[in-house]
Order: sequence, then structure tokens, then C-alpha cells
Amino acid sequence: MKACAVVLLVALAVLPGCGPIDSLKEGVAHSKAVSESLEKALGVKSATGFNWHNGSLTSVTVTFMGIPPNVPLADIAAKSKAAVIAEFKQTPRQVVISFVVEQ
Repeated sequence: MKACAVVLLVALAVLPGCGPIDSLKEGVAHSKAVSESLEKALGVKSATGFNWHNGSLTSVTVTFMGIPPNVPLADIAAKSKAAVIAEFKQTPRQVVISFVVEQ
């Protein structure tokens, strides 16, 4: 019984160093950095989500909390993609950009 408890304690101590948990922490930090970078560049807050599959970045979604004023869509797309690649250090299969439009 004590051996099981020791094994469990060792497993719990090692768990924070696990790949999936570290990947999640890093992904959240990267997504926050993307949002901050885009807010500085475009003047509109955004939220960034991501999806990993087998260690590969499959998609990143950037949702702007409004439409950046006086910025062509092509520039928004280019800056979003550049920020994603710079922060995640990986090119996803797709970058999805959306806008929240309030009435």
C-alpha cells in the first residue's frame, strides 16, 4: 500500500513537466502574445485560440473585437499570420480571422 502511495506521489511530482501540459501552457502564452502584438499593430483587441494535433499546430483563430478602422482586410490577414508565425514559432495549416460586430 505504501509503495502505491510513493509511486503516486512521484507521478504527481513529475506531471507538471509532461509534454501535453507544457504544450498547453506554452500555447496559452503564445496566444496571449499574438493578441497583444495585434492590438499594438491594429488598435483593436483580439482573442486568439489554437489547435495542436500530435505536436503540430493545425489552426489558429484570431477573433477581433471589432473591425480595425482604415486597415484593408489583406493587411489584417498578413499581420495576423505574421504575428502567429512569430509567436508560435510554427506555421499552422490555417489561420482563421473573424470579427465581432455589435449592433
